[in-house]
Amino acid sequence: MTGALYLKDSYLKECEAIVKAVKEERYVVLDKTIFYPKGGGQPCDTGKLITVSGLEFRVLEATKKDGEILHEIEPQEQDARLTTQDTRLKTGDRVKCVLDWERRYKLMRMHTAAHVFAGTLNSQLNALITGNQLDVDKTRFDFDLENFDRETFNEFVKKTNGLLQQDIELRIYYLPREEAMNIPGVVKLAAALPPSISELRIVDIPGIDIQADGGTHVKNLKEVGQIELLKLENKGKNNRRIYFTLTELSTTTG
Repeated sequence: MTGALYLKDSYLKECEAIVKAVKEERYVVLDKTIFYPKGGGQPCDTGKLITVSGLEFRVLEATKKDGEILHEIEPQEQDARLTTQDTRLKTGDRVKCVLDWERRYKLMRMHTAAHVFAGTLNSQLNALITGNQLDVDKTRFDFDLENFDRETFNEFVKKTNGLLQQDIELRIYYLPREEAMNIPGVVKLAAALPPSISELRIVDIPGIDIQADGGTHVKNLKEVGQIELLKLENKGKNNRRIYFTLTELSTTTG
């Protein structure tokens, strides 16, 4: 997506941008952004936009619509000393984007952990993900899997945690759709990618997992921490659900 800086560098915490449009007085379109819009099971980023004059607007949510990223801002409180125009963002305004970095970094760690876990499960059981939802505190995965028991999943968690202790750098690059689809397991989500996407962003964890993915990730597995299994659920025939969280890191990278 044009102007989506997070696709190239997930560690950008701030950037300068120009307001391209303001819709319904609260949805701001920028020429570039570091805010990840919710999608693919990953929640959106939050943070703030700061104008040259020092006005701050909280970014409550970022979403994608019609090829644009919309930043939903909290309405600015009116100041009797200012005109209404002065307290509103308008086309052409220069702003500084500032992420809630603690939230973003937790989601990056969780997302990378999810790829390692899904890659381990897929390589051993050829299980496809039928649904997923990341969050800062826990992640939910739904799998298409016939056999289901806690002992088996405890073993996969153990294997995943062993991998997460390794010094392995992630590789992120783009491939034409046709070339990417020839890579075994590149699409682990049961629902196929939209046919309109001609070029796929690949997140490659060498020797562990490779997926078409548009989310944010850490640079190295050693940044993730360890997975802790929270709950398993049987949702019906071959439909299994798992919840896990991450242990806190002793030091924070970024």
